[in-house]
Amino acid sequence: MQSACQLHSPLFFCDSNREETKLAAVPNTDDGHLSVSTLGEEANNNNAFFVEVDTWFSKWSPPRYLWRGLSVLILAGQVIIRTMKGKLHWRNTLQQLERVGPKSVGVCLLTSAFVGMAFTIQFVREFTRLGLNRAVGGVLALAFSRELSPVVTSIVVAGRVGSAFAAELGTMQVSEQTDTLRVLGTNPVDYLVTPRVIASCVALPFLTLMCFTVGMASSALLADSVYGVSINIILDSAQRALRPWDIISAMIKSQVFGAIISIVSCAWGVTTMGGAKGVGESTTSAVVISLVGIFIADFALSYCFFQGAGDSLKKL
Repeated sequence: MQSACQLHSPLFFCDSNREETKLAAVPNTDDGHLSVSTLGEEANNNNAFFVEVDTWFSKWSPPRYLWRGLSVLILAGQVIIRTMKGKLHWRNTLQQLERVGPKSVGVCLLTSAFVGMAFTIQFVREFTRLGLNRAVGGVLALAFSRELSPVVTSIVVAGRVGSAFAAELGTMQVSEQTDTLRVLGTNPVDYLVTPRVIASCVALPFLTLMCFTVGMASSALLADSVYGVSINIILDSAQRALRPWDIISAMIKSQVFGAIISIVSCAWGVTTMGGAKGVGESTTSAVVISLVGIFIADFALSYCFFQGAGDSLKKL
């Protein structure tokens, strides 16, 4: 035995068949004597386990909604950093500003006018029975300034502009046009994403203010012509109920909603896969996620801006 193997403590190295096999001497729990176990087999088992783990991780990919949500956060951070560094493409920004603002005015004003008249029907009918005609204008003004104008405007813009953002960037992604921009030395975030985000954040407050004005005007006209509530009464009531913070909060909300619409739509566009079918799915998903984000942000901002008991209607 000693001629075949050279004795070392506590390992034996056997060179029969010119292979080195490591043997470990470990105490036997039964009789206290040493027992021999092969370390090579344990190493092979460990290697096989790690190979299986590596294979599993190489095949595993995170759910699509997870990495798309992370892409929204990453894209938002990139836009903020690039904007602070002055990396702006002004020509694209002005083009997108015209697209989001003036070209969206008509549908936004039309929607706001009919929403205002629909709410006027409900408010005037109930308030007239209670003899609270002078409170109609104040309630409408508060509802429009705090909630209806920014939310309705953002919904219209999400359906009209957000879907276009996602479709355009999705088409560019699947046709590898974004890769072409990188080859030409242009950052796609500076050229494609940042102009759209800035345009949405700048145009939404002005659209909201215009929608508020048109909504109040249509409500006053309907109340005067159909229900006999004078326009002067409605406007005076609205003036007494409104405060500067109501208009400022609407502007802040609309800016946040514009950022949500543009960033989500652009993020869904640049992560599009699967050709024309993927573009359609990304467009639909971008609009849905934008609307959900608008409603969640509206609740959070309203909870922060308007806490405690209100006293806006005490002066009416």
